[in-house]
Amino acid sequence: MRAIVLTKYGNPDVLELLEKQTPEPREHEILIKIIATPVSYADLLVRNLRAVKYSDFNMPGIFLFLARFAFGFSKPKIKVLGSEFAGEIVKVGSSVTRFATGDLVFGYLGQNMGSYTSHLCIPESAMLTTKPCNISPEQACCVPMGALMAMEILKQVPLQKGNRVLIIGASGGIGSALIQLCKLQGAHVTGICGTERVSYIQNLGVDNFYDYQKSNFLQSDNTYDFIFDVLGRYSFKDCKARLTTNGKMIYISFKTKQLLQMIRTHFFGKQKVLCLLGSEKLENLEKLKALIESGSYTVKHGKVFPMNEAPKAHRYAESGKKDGPVIIKMI
Repeated sequence: MRAIVLTKYGNPDVLELLEKQTPEPREHEILIKIIATPVSYADLLVRNLRAVKYSDFNMPGIFLFLARFAFGFSKPKIKVLGSEFAGEIVKVGSSVTRFATGDLVFGYLGQNMGSYTSHLCIPESAMLTTKPCNISPEQACCVPMGALMAMEILKQVPLQKGNRVLIIGASGGIGSALIQLCKLQGAHVTGICGTERVSYIQNLGVDNFYDYQKSNFLQSDNTYDFIFDVLGRYSFKDCKARLTTNGKMIYISFKTKQLLQMIRTHFFGKQKVLCLLGSEKLENLEKLKALIESGSYTVKHGKVFPMNEAPKAHRYAESGKKDGPVIIKMI
């Protein structure tokens, strides 16, 4: 088998395509031939983790310390990146009951990563299910993480039909999922993204948009019941005028300052700050599959790169020119 291996931290050129021994599934494991995997924000972050500054990290500093502890301080402990995937099961362990050889599946590996490889061996109990029948593996691989996180986040938000929602970072994995899930709940959704990705979020169904390279939503007169800031780019102080009287500013990435604001606004004032984290649940992945197969949830991706051009894929993903999730095809 072949794997894209991270031997040291650095620029995209540190990614090397190497030959490795194909694993053999144990009793409760399955062997998946990976067809496609996306280049996620987490992949870009981990690849150059040593250079990330505490001031630039979009969560409290302790989270960066914990990330370096988990992934390695001076050199990578986890050498194969990739958290999402789509592929075909080519072998199953003797006690496997959920899947069979030949099943097309998609799933999410979390912080353990490992999908930048031609073959992946994981327990059948992992976060995966059979691929929706009406989309390609390239489409399926870029769905799980963002949608699973968005589903759990929205369970913590009192969103109602007719609410006006603004999503800052609408073209990313979580943002693009929020667009569609909020629309399914009857919300009026406005998205913010760069010029290259405007058509992408329009195709996902936004009612309105701001191209942050050309306009600033803070200078408009529009107000929103909920503002989702995926990467924590805007302050609550700046956004207060764009919130309705009882509006909520929701941070999915946040610093200690936002946590303190959440505590304070819980007791004082009508406008609230919420700092929310999502988690992955298998039942949500099954619900997502059903939404996709019913046509209620659209999946689109951007440029596709072959496995031997992984550094090029990372460079393109970081360029700001991508018009949707960047995919690495493994076959």
